[in-house]
Amino acid sequence: MSLPVIYLSPVDISWLGHSCFIIKGNQSTIVTDPYSPELGYSLGEPVARIVTVSHQHPGHSYVDGVGGSPRVVTVPGEYEIGGVLILGIAAFHDGERGKTRGRNTIFLIEIDEVTVCHLGDLGHVLTAGQIEDIGDVDLLLLPVGGVSTINAPMAAEVVRQIEPKIVVPMHYKTPALNRELEPADKFLKEIGIAEIQTQPSLSLTKSSLPASMQVLLLEYPRQSRLSL
Repeated sequence: MSLPVIYLSPVDISWLGHSCFIIKGNQSTIVTDPYSPELGYSLGEPVARIVTVSHQHPGHSYVDGVGGSPRVVTVPGEYEIGGVLILGIAAFHDGERGKTRGRNTIFLIEIDEVTVCHLGDLGHVLTAGQIEDIGDVDLLLLPVGGVSTINAPMAAEVVRQIEPKIVVPMHYKTPALNRELEPADKFLKEIGIAEIQTQPSLSLTKSSLPASMQVLLLEYPRQSRLSL
């Protein structure tokens, strides 16, 4: 007797600005690092079953902005919620083991056979133990704007450490953001990309992943094309 074939719809990923993404799977929707209105972006009114918060700064922990009475995950550990597996990995918001900006949690999210790694406000390159805990990654959500996280050269080093299939930069300067960060083009130059076309969103299945690493820029409203 053969087992029934289960067809999974693509996992849909949209960027809401800064470090906030909405990740939609077959059974659950996840919002990462929702931000307060003072940041400059418009969060809208996303509804989710799960919210991950990498650290308790206003630009990353505005849980009141997410509807649906979600389960909020804020600390390292292993979680299974609504068919989604989440691993929180302890890290730091700076290169001094948290002495300047405190702690940060990396979230590894396995949803519909796609593995997403959200690095939060990572402030250092990864340790050997963190690399081992993270393992194989399909989609890496990577801070690249420096100032309060890793800068462009460090972000490129983290990409080499993880070797994901797809990299989506986050936490960088845009016209909407009302605080100073470095723009994404510094990171793109660091990894040898001269021009890149943004896209509104991303849909992934395990079988649709690229054979070699790709870097993609996702749009928020008012963002169009970035040329270096």
